[in-house]
Amino acid sequence: MFVFELVGSEHNPVYQKLALENLDRQYSFLQSVVDASLALGQPMLSIEVIKALNYHAISCLHVSAGEFRPCPVYVGQGETAYSPPAHFQVPAMMQMFTNLVNRSWQENDAVTLATYVLWRLNHIHPFVNGNGRTARVSAYFVLCLRSGGWLPGQKLLPERIVEVRPEYVAALKAADASLQQGELDLSLLHGLVSRLLDEQMKSAEEIVQPSE
Repeated sequence: MFVFELVGSEHNPVYQKLALENLDRQYSFLQSVVDASLALGQPMLSIEVIKALNYHAISCLHVSAGEFRPCPVYVGQGETAYSPPAHFQVPAMMQMFTNLVNRSWQENDAVTLATYVLWRLNHIHPFVNGNGRTARVSAYFVLCLRSGGWLPGQKLLPERIVEVRPEYVAALKAADASLQQGELDLSLLHGLVSRLLDEQMKSAEEIVQPSE
């Protein structure tokens, strides 16, 4: 069963309910795989983890959950629409992407790595659906691994990004534009991730009550 095929809209209440429940399961899996990776001494980003995160996001909502897209996809409409790379390029691009992240692990801090993951997954758009959700939690996966553990907070970074969607989209577009001009500039997106992470960590401090 694929709900979207049956109802034809992501705004359908049945679709929305399952999407929210999938998101809860995705977060639970995310924390589990962070803990497992650190316990096994394997702090690295893999295609298998990214695919699993996408599967949890869109399972039973869309076809090809957790698998690279077999067709073209388009993001947005009109003059600002973005056409991701052709589907046959995706496997090789994803392999190069994960290799680059893992080679750069010690050279870059957690926020820098997470920012790159967030942008690059959105840029490649490797799945039929759920690319944004997968990019945000994959970035958080890398952020936690590079930081040495699960980062707490009343509201996690992926959720905070969704709340400032216009600013987030603008930062992604600015990065894309810089790449077209010859040199990738992730400064706007990096600033956004840094600010939202600071807010998350402050919220974690607020829920720690002083002992009397």
